Amino acid sequence: MKTKSNFFNRIYRAIKIDPDLYEEVEHDKSATMQAAAVVVLSSLAAGVGAIHLGVSNFILGPILSLASWYFWALIIYLVGTKLFPDKDTKSDHGELLRTIGFSSAPGLIRVFGFTPELMTVTFIGSSFWMLACMVVAVKQALEYKSLWKAFAVVVVSWFVQAILLVLILLIFR
Repeated sequence: MKTKSNFFNRIYRAIKIDPDLYEEVEHDKSATMQAAAVVVLSSLAAGVGAIHLGVSNFILGPILSLASWYFWALIIYLVGTKLFPDKDTKSDHGELLRTIGFSSAPGLIRVFGFTPELMTVTFIGSSFWMLACMVVAVKQALEYKSLWKAFAVVVVSWFVQAILLVLILLIFR
C-alpha cells in the first residue's frame, strides 16, 4: 500500500511543480516504471478527453506517448549535456526519463475535455502546465542553476524533435 500512496503522492508533487520531487525521482532508479505509468495515464486522460474525436486517440495515444517520451528524454539529454552543459551537469538518459515522465502529470486534467470547449481549455492549459513542469524537471536533472537555461534546452530540443519528425514523415510518406 505504501508504494501506491507514494506513487500518488509523487504525482501530486509533480503537479505542484515541487523541485524536490524531480530531484527525488532523478536519483530513484526504481521510479522509471512509475514515470512510464504517469506518461501512460496522462495519455489515457487525453484519449478520454478527446473521445469525441474517435477511439483511435485512446488506443494509439499511450503507445505514441511512450515512444515520444523516450526520444524526447534522449534529445534533451544530448542537447543538455553535450551542447549546453553547466560545469556541474552530470546526467544520463534514465534520469531524464524519470523527471520528464513525471512532468507529464498535469496532463491528467485532460480527462475533463469531454466537450470541444472543455477540450480546448484543458488541453491548452495542461500543455503550458506540463511545459513548466518539464523546465523544472530538466533544471533538476541537469543540475542547472537557471530555469531560463532549462527552458532554452527544452525549446531547442523541441525544435530538434520537430525537425526529426518532419524528416521521418518525408522519408516514409
